[in-house]
Amino acid sequence: MKFAHMADCHIGSWRDPKLKDTSTLAFCKAIDKCIKEKVDFILIAGDLFNTSFPRLDNLKTVAAKLKHLKDLEIPAYIVPGSHDYSPSGKTILDVLEEAGLFVNVFKGTAENGKLKLTFTIDKKTGAKIAGILGKRGSLEKTYYEKLVLDNLENEKGYKIFLFHSGIDELKPKEMENIISQPLSLLPKGFDYYAGGHVHIVDDKEIEGYGRIAYPGPLFPNSFAELEKLGRGGFFIVEDGTARWEPIQIYNVERFQLKCDHKAPDEIKDEISAYFKNKELNNTIVLIRLHGTIDGKPSDIDFKEIFSELYGKSAYFVMKSSHALASKEFEEIKTDAKNVEDIESFLIKEHLGQVKLENLTLEREEELIKNLMNILSTEKQEGETVPDFERRVKEEAERVLETEL
Repeated sequence: MKFAHMADCHIGSWRDPKLKDTSTLAFCKAIDKCIKEKVDFILIAGDLFNTSFPRLDNLKTVAAKLKHLKDLEIPAYIVPGSHDYSPSGKTILDVLEEAGLFVNVFKGTAENGKLKLTFTIDKKTGAKIAGILGKRGSLEKTYYEKLVLDNLENEKGYKIFLFHSGIDELKPKEMENIISQPLSLLPKGFDYYAGGHVHIVDDKEIEGYGRIAYPGPLFPNSFAELEKLGRGGFFIVEDGTARWEPIQIYNVERFQLKCDHKAPDEIKDEISAYFKNKELNNTIVLIRLHGTIDGKPSDIDFKEIFSELYGKSAYFVMKSSHALASKEFEEIKTDAKNVEDIESFLIKEHLGQVKLENLTLEREEELIKNLMNILSTEKQEGETVPDFERRVKEEAERVLETEL
């Protein structure tokens, strides 16, 4: 048995014109590798798209690749992720599944307030696959807490659990503020646990469970991820061993500079000197500056720096200067690591201010996050403004009716 495990494709995540198709290119390259490797099937552990209704051009490319897999009789099995998921219950994934381009393995029934999952069986290999989707703010935890375990743990054969959640015991220190859940909520005794969501590359054999793996994103989704990972990839699993396959789209050149007691012109000169003899063809350049400078950060001539780098054929240049400070201003610090952390903190800080009958704080938090998710949706290509406003209003009303 040989299969691929990818996650966090986030197709459509980059908005800059030069990078907006990069995640799509990474997905196509990964699928081509899977075909070349002659895998029996492909697992996608959430966040195939960066939104529940992606851009039409991205959707067309992805659908064509999935159709190619179908023609080659290589099935794809997925669970929706926190970005794929829509509180209204409507996402483009439903359309693609209805077209037979993949199988959503988050299937089951509700019995006496409990969730009983059913296995999806791969016809060629007999592998038995079950899974749970991911939600914004890790609200899928309620599914795990209500999960019936007996049928999952007692099932014989090669079993795969597909999930889109962080695990407390497995997340690295730099992700300690990310909402996750304890390992004990996962069903035991599976051969392979195909994870997504936390954008780390990890592969561990854990007693009582099995191999738990996170392949990381197919292409990094932010400056910090590009800086840390450099490139994305996925796992190919064969004979009990997971082999990480890198996906190289662009080269990445990183430059960091501690700017304490340096003047703006001195900083510019040091950046120029570092890149003077470097080849930057097909390269994303990352410049991170930090420290307290002698002068104003705004006095650093980034326009000239960027011009020099693009003159050396750099594909794209990015800078991070938010950690630069001036002696003239008071430094402001925050413990928040990402937008979701900030959102969760602010929501929790204001819970309970509006009294609604039969609405617990937990349900109020979920309601707020679902509404925020709906209100952050983007207008689809070809959709008129009135139709877009009507769709957002209908989804919000549906959530409010369900929750209240």
